[in-house]
Amino acid sequence: MKVVAKVAAALAVSTTLLAAPVALAEKKITEFRIGILGGENEADRLRSNQCLVDRFEKLLGVPVKLFPAADYAGTIEGLKGGNLDYAELGASGYSAVYLSAPDAVEPVLTTKQTDGATGYYSVMVARADSGIETLEDMKGKRMGFADPNSTSGYLVPSVAFDEMGLKLDEYFASTQFSGGHEQNVLAVLNGDVDGGVTWASGVGEWEEGYTSGNLRKMVDKGMVDMSDLVQIWKSPLIPNGPLVVRKSLPADVKGKVVASLKSMVTDETECFYSAQGGEYADYVDVNHDFYKTIVEARRRKIEAKKAN
Repeated sequence: MKVVAKVAAALAVSTTLLAAPVALAEKKITEFRIGILGGENEADRLRSNQCLVDRFEKLLGVPVKLFPAADYAGTIEGLKGGNLDYAELGASGYSAVYLSAPDAVEPVLTTKQTDGATGYYSVMVARADSGIETLEDMKGKRMGFADPNSTSGYLVPSVAFDEMGLKLDEYFASTQFSGGHEQNVLAVLNGDVDGGVTWASGVGEWEEGYTSGNLRKMVDKGMVDMSDLVQIWKSPLIPNGPLVVRKSLPADVKGKVVASLKSMVTDETECFYSAQGGEYADYVDVNHDFYKTIVEARRRKIEAKKAN
């Protein structure tokens, strides 16, 4: 019996050793899937991120695919379901993933502005010829938000208005979601709403749409002349959104991606500008703790909605 037991033990060890390479092989990826948030023309989003495809294919040795979602929710659901490996999110979008699927992704990097800040702003704009110059002037007017899952395009301004005692359905004549940041600014310019919120670095020249953000991207594409707009409100500083990776990705893949992104700041500056939509100084390391305030704000917003 002792001999049989020893043989069985030896076989068990051998089986484990033989299975180890198989287990390692199973962890290898066969493709790398990048999610792109909605809110901007799809062709522009694909063009802006194509350099990441080229870069990561060389880095990882597997096909890299872009998945542009029609809205924020599409990318959020893709990450929650494990169908995407990488994406750049706003803080509220990350909160949406974390609150319903805390083990789906992990934030690894965020951007640093040219002034050293790791945050940006929600700004409200109106047409320069509208006579609207302040938030007070928006009372009884039509208000545009970008997307219900946007940090600067909905969560932060709505929370800020709550804290000011402004009830959206009472203060404004109407509110709407325009389908994204680009669409919301166009809604302002086209007269579909009187004022709308979008995101901006708050650094640099107004005429250039600041150094980064949606306004800068629209200026770069020739879609807006900043002299046609006026800024009428600005939020407190918001944490820059995270670059997230699927938590279950092999550690070596995560490490390669993070290292490559950090080096891209200096070795492929045009891709850094294109993928980020403007001028930034660098990437910096982050983790979940950096977003706890926004996660809690989103949690409270969800609970308040359920209570009503």
